[in-house]
Amino acid sequence: MRKHTFVIGEYYHIYNRGTEKRNIVGDKQDLNRFIQSLVEFNTQKPIGSIYQLSFQQSKLSTRSTKLQKLVSIIAYCLNPNHFHLLLTPLVDNGIEKYMQKIAGYTRYFNEKYKRNGVLFQGKFKSKHIDSNEYLLQVSAYINMNNRNKLGTRSTKLSKSSLEEYTKYEKGLCDTKIISEQFRNKKEYHGFALDSWQYTQELKKELAMS
Repeated sequence: MRKHTFVIGEYYHIYNRGTEKRNIVGDKQDLNRFIQSLVEFNTQKPIGSIYQLSFQQSKLSTRSTKLQKLVSIIAYCLNPNHFHLLLTPLVDNGIEKYMQKIAGYTRYFNEKYKRNGVLFQGKFKSKHIDSNEYLLQVSAYINMNNRNKLGTRSTKLSKSSLEEYTKYEKGLCDTKIISEQFRNKKEYHGFALDSWQYTQELKKELAMS
């Protein structure tokens, strides 16, 4: 049982990894397909399956932008063997419904790689964000999660919303709650990099203690 419920207007760090720490992304096509799922399935209305199109379609669709969304995506990161999302529900049970739809990625992955069974490690994990300071820190952690200590991308088979915050790129995130607290994109980038470097150093110290 979760220690919290999902409340409209509150923010949550959602994450999960591949079962037995296996990769959930094998190539660029998988990466695009997962990101596409984040967009397509963010709607209350059924859209049908995007499975049949998944092997040909690599660009993000904007179909769901005109439909009522289940969640607002604040930040995201997809790595080869795990993902992170920063979400706030827009409707009752919005996060639960959204993550149930996202789990449909397993069907695509299993068909492509001729495998059976679960892909993710149990139910998705979640943490309630109970302060603005924590919200900013989590946004930095997620946006930088596919970066090394110097802030450069660690693998091509990963993608985060960092560029939506640091460059003039439109994407799938609602960045206002974070970006409006900084004077400009450069200031946020510096904050995110400092926060990420601090997190890595802290992990290193804890591992040595």
